[in-house]
Amino acid sequence: MVMKIRILGAHNIESKDTGCTCLLINDVLALDAGEITSRLSLKAQQKLQAVLLTHRHYDHVKDLPALGMNFYLTGKTLAIYTIQSVYEDLAHYLLDGTLYPDFTKRPADKPALKFTIVEPGQEISIGLYRILAVPVNHAVTCVGYQITSPEGKKLFYTSDTGPGLADCWPLVSPDMLITEVTVPNKYRDFAIEAGHLTPAQLQTELEGFRTVKGYLPRVITLHANPFYQDEIAAELAGVAAVLKINILLGHEGMRLDL
Repeated sequence: MVMKIRILGAHNIESKDTGCTCLLINDVLALDAGEITSRLSLKAQQKLQAVLLTHRHYDHVKDLPALGMNFYLTGKTLAIYTIQSVYEDLAHYLLDGTLYPDFTKRPADKPALKFTIVEPGQEISIGLYRILAVPVNHAVTCVGYQITSPEGKKLFYTSDTGPGLADCWPLVSPDMLITEVTVPNKYRDFAIEAGHLTPAQLQTELEGFRTVKGYLPRVITLHANPFYQDEIAAELAGVAAVLKINILLGHEGMRLDL
């Protein structure tokens, strides 16, 4: 079975033309919740089996309350997987019932959203897929996820991350790497402080990957600030030329096969 990946949101801000980071695998597994209700029909949402959340930042979790309402109204439960600290932050700030009903408790006998805590480094199974949470370097506690298909194909989604992925590389062996590049090289200091990557920093991380693993996977980048997208694209082309690989700048609606 081919792993079909659809990019629902590929940017760090939302507009008519851009959406917050969110991926969909084979229509059943979502990575982050930046654009699930915004980009999927009600029928498509009901196909979801699970959502994997990487960290607490709003652009990665913002559709959870609306998603909870949609599942509540159909009497179904959606599985949400994340690390303990993210669950605690969401329960306190976003799903506490203050601004919107708490769908982790409604209805009482069958809540619309059911959280399962994942432990970094421990592989779990969700449907047909094996899932490994791997800590990455961001401004807040964050994990990426390696998704392994029944055929053994591997996708590693870093979510938001800054320099310092060296600790990840021994733990993953992706055929496809979906990572981030948020700003162009002139904002290097901001990227380091905020836990994001520039094209030049991505090059350094990929060179480290090749040193450890002996190859480079297919690379797709997300989370670009759309105000600087053309500049980012030009700099990524330079990185691709140096590394002699193809690096794709992700966009809303992009479909990838693995």
